[in-house]
Amino acid sequence: MLKIRKIKEIMGLKVFTDNGDYFGEVEEANLVDNKIDGWRVKIARDSNLTGFLGGAKGLIIPHQFVKAIGDVMVVSRSAVPNKEEESEETI
Repeated sequence: MLKIRKIKEIMGLKVFTDNGDYFGEVEEANLVDNKIDGWRVKIARDSNLTGFLGGAKGLIIPHQFVKAIGDVMVVSRSAVPNKEEESEETI
């Protein structure tokens, strides 16, 4: 059954990748034409992914990469840049 939630209920939820890596917390929703376009996620200091993202304090995750929203938000790992992609861009 589909449960409708208000955006303000989602603010502050912890965000995990589908691999189980802790990513951060939901900080803001980006709306376009009254629809959710993406989520701004504040990267946690203790996140395993901080090494991949350099000095970035946050990341905007397009809504299409969100797999589930419940007690936590689960996003696809492909929404987060990985080390191989960064090394290819610098070449």
